[in-house]
Amino acid sequence: MDEDFVRSLLKEHHPDLAELPLKEVVGGWGNQMWRLGDDLALRIPRSNQWHEPLRKEHTWLPHLATQLPLPIPVPVHLVEPSDRFPRTWLVTTWVHGVPGEHTPISDPAAADVLAGFLRALHTEAPADVPASDRSTLPSAPGFEQVQEYVGRGDEIKAVWEDALAAPAWDGVPVWLHGDLHPANVVVADGTLAGVVDFEEIGAGDPANDVASAWILLPAPERFLDAYGADEATVRRARGWAVSRALFLIAMGINGERGIPGGKTHWGPIGRAALDRVLRPL
Repeated sequence: MDEDFVRSLLKEHHPDLAELPLKEVVGGWGNQMWRLGDDLALRIPRSNQWHEPLRKEHTWLPHLATQLPLPIPVPVHLVEPSDRFPRTWLVTTWVHGVPGEHTPISDPAAADVLAGFLRALHTEAPADVPASDRSTLPSAPGFEQVQEYVGRGDEIKAVWEDALAAPAWDGVPVWLHGDLHPANVVVADGTLAGVVDFEEIGAGDPANDVASAWILLPAPERFLDAYGADEATVRRARGWAVSRALFLIAMGINGERGIPGGKTHWGPIGRAALDRVLRPL
């Protein structure tokens, strides 16, 4: 999908937008992203399996955006399949800032910003919101080869087993982002300036999102105080944080080895996050 093709889709479906500046945004697996003018973006699925998450975002994000204290991509147009392109795609608002994978959060007060965002997000989800696939910890954190690579298997096992042993979430299912890592937030002036990519949005246990304290912040302790997480949620969240840190390291290793989809710069991000989550609370 090059610029000429994407512009032809705009001319077919939204000729009022077709002459705006168009620039591809590098990154992403499920969707190809294009910036459209100053304030819009296009999310175009790379395969047939990715259009349903866009429908889900189109349904729920306009409602959520009104209750959140940070900008998120608000769907503007859901474009149905056509003969030219047989997949659903989305026009959304653009969230201004630099992706967190390219510029780390450095302001300690970002812990309060993240806590405020998640407190506003983690409200009771309507009954017809689907359960999040990221709500229940799997039996193991995965990425066994990465655990061998980092050489901290015993520490990882201890945190994971403690997460599995923690009491389960017994509150109402709350809204979850479900995939909070550095590529899915934007940063400005050293602090959190927006949250993007809600493909995993659903309802469930807030621990998955609380895990972002170790993944995104230089010092998670301030966040935990500001958010007010109970002990059991913190224990489950550390399990999710271990898994997400290992994932970032795995993508870094893939990048070093030239494997498609790998991201070399994610390796150091994942190692720093793993160091934080393995520190005793």
